[in-house]
Amino acid sequence: MAALLVGEHDAHLRTLESLLNCDIYLRGNQLTLDGTAAEVERGEALVDELVALLRSGQSLDTSTLELAASLSNSRGDWARDLDRIVSDVILEHRGRRIRPKTVNQKAYVDAIRSNTITFGVGPAGTGKTYLAMAMATSALLSAEVARIILTRPAVEAGEKLGFLPGGLMEKVDPYLRPLFDALYDMMDTDKLTEHLARGTIEVAPLAYMRGRTLNDSLIILDEAQNTSPEQMKMFLTRLGFGAKMIVTGDITQIDLPRGQHSGLVHVREVLAEIPDIAFIHFDSQDVVRHKLVQDIVSAYKQHGEQHHPARKAAPRGTSEKRHSGRRSAAAAE
Repeated sequence: MAALLVGEHDAHLRTLESLLNCDIYLRGNQLTLDGTAAEVERGEALVDELVALLRSGQSLDTSTLELAASLSNSRGDWARDLDRIVSDVILEHRGRRIRPKTVNQKAYVDAIRSNTITFGVGPAGTGKTYLAMAMATSALLSAEVARIILTRPAVEAGEKLGFLPGGLMEKVDPYLRPLFDALYDMMDTDKLTEHLARGTIEVAPLAYMRGRTLNDSLIILDEAQNTSPEQMKMFLTRLGFGAKMIVTGDITQIDLPRGQHSGLVHVREVLAEIPDIAFIHFDSQDVVRHKLVQDIVSAYKQHGEQHHPARKAAPRGTSEKRHSGRRSAAAAE
């Protein structure tokens, strides 16, 4: 158990040191934490909860450590919140578990479960599309829905889509490739090919949704920031009986022609008060790609706030002065 806690080449310990801002030493099965009294106390509680996760059969990775450290700064029963998030396995494929990794991701997954239409809005790398695909795949495999429909606006193609070479799939492949990549992560190739052939998984550009009524389906609209208000209305009114919709997008990456309004921005104003529709907003803290992606998102946000002072967040409280404190916490045997 101690080996699982410290990680390969003590990688988990080094991560915890950076997250807790204190030094951690391992002697046998004894962990010693050296830092401020507050950080040492927080570290003890954090280690205890990580050991509890390991004993319950969960595994540790960097994202779990970061989540646990972040939650330990909050008030209330943070240990319960940690267990709820980590234990929420949406889908397991080839031994790999797909689950939420942040508080907002957990809220997103819960919103999808409890609402007919869920909007996931936030920057790149926050898991909006990937978790939506996992929820859809899980629903299909458990027969909660009869089919999955995946769609995206092909903004770059404009009206020229019909002139591109090949059949429909060849024409739209560049625009829908990210959705296929996610599907291949969650389903064996032969099974995915069978679903596509039978039509139980359908991938098509948004223009092909017009005039349809989609029953017993889970429908995902990705890159929704590139829809017009009219396209968004058209898509949402395709909702049929026994169906759910998930709409994802990043309003900071709108590729529409200058002067054209985004349907994702507009829809928040129109539908914000309607029940059974949820809006979940992600930020840079939810980025689960390379650490550099989180830094890039934060840098762009800071740059935007500097040019729009009214949007700046309120300053945080003063940091605690560091003083010497040293305490030991027993690791699991």
